[in-house]
Amino acid sequence: MLWRETEASRRAGFAVTRQVRGSVRRNRARRRLREAFRAAREAAPARAALVVLGKRAVLDTPFPILTEQLRSALAAIPGARGEP
Repeated sequence: MLWRETEASRRAGFAVTRQVRGSVRRNRARRRLREAFRAAREAAPARAALVVLGKRAVLDTPFPILTEQLRSALAAIPGARGEP
């Protein structure tokens, strides 16, 4: 995950490595990351721009575990929490 502090409200972008072969699988991985972010959004700083990078494991990891991993990664970013 890459991030930087911004003056604007929280926003996120999602990218999946080409090591995930096939556009259908890459898009599925991106959709899973987006949905996990929606579930863990409150853990992210209110004023940050984020880029979430997906690898092959995104497709094989059970969704509750994926959400918890994303939540803990977001919690490690310094900054004020809450809705902007």
